[in-house]
Parts: sequence; structure tokens; C-alpha cells
Amino acid sequence: MEASAYAKNCPSRQILDRIGDTWSVLVVMMLADGPQRYTALSRRIEGVSPKMLTQTLRGLERDGLIGRTVHAEVPPRVDYALTELGRSLLDLVGALEKWAELHIDDVQAARVAYDNPGVRMTSRSL
Repeated sequence: MEASAYAKNCPSRQILDRIGDTWSVLVVMMLADGPQRYTALSRRIEGVSPKMLTQTLRGLERDGLIGRTVHAEVPPRVDYALTELGRSLLDLVGALEKWAELHIDDVQAARVAYDNPGVRMTSRSL
């Protein structure tokens, strides 16, 4: 059976859910610079709860996008790093990040216009 994200039961939809998730995108981008510890990820990704970060890391690991290395130290140290498969997402995820940062003013102007019919939009592209 050929994969098609438009097919109701295609597992590729689960991958789209994973890589389209806000926390997954941010974790992948954080790991672009190399292995990170859980505490470093939780500090730099503002707003993510410990539960969501743990779930996100487990999901990314399960899907083969990140690897987890436990170091035999006291206290134990765990590092997370992108796998080769995870690194293959960097251009795509990086482009999404740049697009979001570049177009946030346009999106916010569109939201104001939508929420307040009759308000003149000031965005450069709308």
C-alpha cells in the first residue's frame, strides 16, 4: 500500500501530527546544535510543562527522530540528540521557524481584521 496522508488510515498522518506539533518543532530546532540535557531543553523552551516535554521527547524517540543516551554518572545524566532521521527534518523545520518569525506581523494583522470586521489592515502583505 502506498503512503498517502490524505487516506484516513495512513500512518503518515501520525508523523505529520508529530512533526507539526509545536513542542516537537522546538525540540528538533534546539537539538540542531547538538545533544542537550532535559534541563537545558526545559529552560530554553519557555512555556512547555515538564509533562509535555517528557511526552514530546518520548514520542520523538519512539519515532526514531531523537536518541537518548544515559551516562553512568552520579547523578545520572541523560542527553538527547537528533538521529540521522531527525537531522533530515532540520531544513524543513528551520524553514517553518523562519516563516513564522518573518510573517508574524502579517498573521497578527489578519487576526485583528478577522476579529474586528471593518478595521483597516496595516500589514505590508495584506
